[in-house]
Amino acid sequence: MRTYPFSAVVGSDDMALALVLTSISPEVGGVLVRGEKGTAKSTMVRALAAVQPDQLVVQGCRFACDPADPDPACPDGPHTDIIAVRRPARLVELPVGATEDRVIGSLDLQQALGSGQVSYEPGLLAAAHRGILYVDEVNLLHDHLVDLLLDAAAMGRSTVERDGVSVAHAARLVLVGTMNPEEGELRPQLLDRFGLTVEVAAPREPALRSEVVRRRLAYDADPTSFVARFADQEAELRDRLAAAQQRIGEVRLSDWALDKIAGVCAGFEVDGMRADIVTARAAVAHAAWHDRSEVTRADIRAAARLALPHRRRRNPFDAPGLDEDLLDQLLGDDDIEPDPDPEPPNPDPEPQAPDDNDDPPPNGPDTTPNDQTDRSDPADSPPEPPRQSEQDAPSERGQPVPVSVSEPGQPYRARLLTARGTGSGEAGRRSRALTSVGRTVGSAPTAGARLHFPATVRAAATEQQRRGRIVGGRLRFDRTDLRTAVTEGRESNLVLFCVDASGSMAARKRMAEVKTAVLSLLLDAYQRRDKVGLVTFRGFEATLALPPTSSVEVAARRLSELPSGGRTPLAEGLLCAAETLRWERVRDPRRRPLLVLITDGRATAGVDALARSRQAAAYVRSLGVDAVVVDCESGRMSLGLALGLATELQAEYLKLADVSAEALAVVASTRRAA
Repeated sequence: MRTYPFSAVVGSDDMALALVLTSISPEVGGVLVRGEKGTAKSTMVRALAAVQPDQLVVQGCRFACDPADPDPACPDGPHTDIIAVRRPARLVELPVGATEDRVIGSLDLQQALGSGQVSYEPGLLAAAHRGILYVDEVNLLHDHLVDLLLDAAAMGRSTVERDGVSVAHAARLVLVGTMNPEEGELRPQLLDRFGLTVEVAAPREPALRSEVVRRRLAYDADPTSFVARFADQEAELRDRLAAAQQRIGEVRLSDWALDKIAGVCAGFEVDGMRADIVTARAAVAHAAWHDRSEVTRADIRAAARLALPHRRRRNPFDAPGLDEDLLDQLLGDDDIEPDPDPEPPNPDPEPQAPDDNDDPPPNGPDTTPNDQTDRSDPADSPPEPPRQSEQDAPSERGQPVPVSVSEPGQPYRARLLTARGTGSGEAGRRSRALTSVGRTVGSAPTAGARLHFPATVRAAATEQQRRGRIVGGRLRFDRTDLRTAVTEGRESNLVLFCVDASGSMAARKRMAEVKTAVLSLLLDAYQRRDKVGLVTFRGFEATLALPPTSSVEVAARRLSELPSGGRTPLAEGLLCAAETLRWERVRDPRRRPLLVLITDGRATAGVDALARSRQAAAYVRSLGVDAVVVDCESGRMSLGLALGLATELQAEYLKLADVSAEALAVVASTRRAA
């Protein structure tokens, strides 16, 4: 199938430039592309491979050694009688569900169990050497795999020490990751490891959007003629890229340019020295792209716009960004006059074509449980709150209810809240679970990613006589002997916050304390790679303010804007949370939920509000959901309603002040002293 031409994708000049710069100089450290769905992220990356210059490789080398400069430590070497063959540059795609063995390589089981030889089977990093490694939805990849990829991209080598294998091989690659921020962010530590980052968005002008559709339809109708239409531009781009790769070693980075780069990075108060190094490398690549022999102010500006935005984050809830006015002020206009604005690598003013693979899923992150049709047994349905008559309706139904919006304070380190028992969800950092990573606690008779070699040998040992093994001969293995390691670690959970935003919570400025506590728990969920959701209730109804998502940044924004006031519909809040969890169990049955209910326990909305809230609590308990009740009641007279609610839910009970990990440490030390 023909690839959509790189030169036909327009409207994303920053992304095109970032991809070109890291192609010229892979030492830049890769590109992270952030953008909404349907913005041609995947299309541009796949198109980039088609304009890479062809390569000469050593024939038969699994690690694509360059015949002109073969790797002396190549596992397939040493290369003596070299035969060079030409091939196109490779594009290797890493699936989200890839294992560590698949990424870095592992023991060749066929060789080990067949001939008894220890042999290394290369992984995707070896396949991508001198090519492009593309990771779609990189924010959904396990953190330890992202670390492996970024280490290889930065150092140009991959080292494997596992399963009796000790191998190091070259892995000089162009790493490109794409992500949709709505589905969750990368940790700041991992963001910093990407050399460049760029934000992409679909055009909003109708004329540009219509041209996007026109181009895509033309390509789908006749790919051959569409590709031929841009053949000259593709050839020109390929030649220019090859020339820049040859020229980059001749570009001079003067002391003046280094001082400017250091001043810009210091002015933006970025942490560490990686920003300075990446900006310098990108500026040199930019100069080579524009056929310059020395780095100028224009090169530094272009490099800083791509290398610094994601390094400006001060906490996990900050969005990447860069103040370009400050950048111009830091660059100044002394010593060397800046060049005119450089042309982008794709000067065509027409818009980009969207990627079919980036279409939104039918049940996207904005889908709520209310969008679904309930086909469940009526016997499993929750108690339905009775309708209120007009004479029973409180006066605030016909009058504006006074509301207020409290701002949360500075988040603190929250105590660890976990689900009970041992789960089997995705690897994370919250509750105990049998996961793909962790300490080995047993074995299972299946052929999986992690071979349990002692258990495999033990399984084969009992069959040796039947298989005719002679004394002193090699062990005879069969596929049925294979055993996979069972590992126990930590899993990520769905943490659903159910927040009371009624008037009683607004009293005595408690809502600010509540928001601070929830923000602290959100920060904890971010660090533990959980999904989060937010249900709020006030007045006479409950609202799913945020359907379960991996984007805790969105949850933090919704929380900050949350108004408070009115009566307390506790039953409605519990029922909304229960329905949300019930539907999420259908969507993701392996991810265990944890309900965090934050309330003072009062129920004041409607007839028999307290009795209905107890019925709703019983229904939540029947779903088998682990819950935590955070009691927000204050004052000298305590009604103990939240404690009673926790008992009804069979939930862990906490006072609002006990959410802080520091407060928990004080209580523990006091108990030890007593």
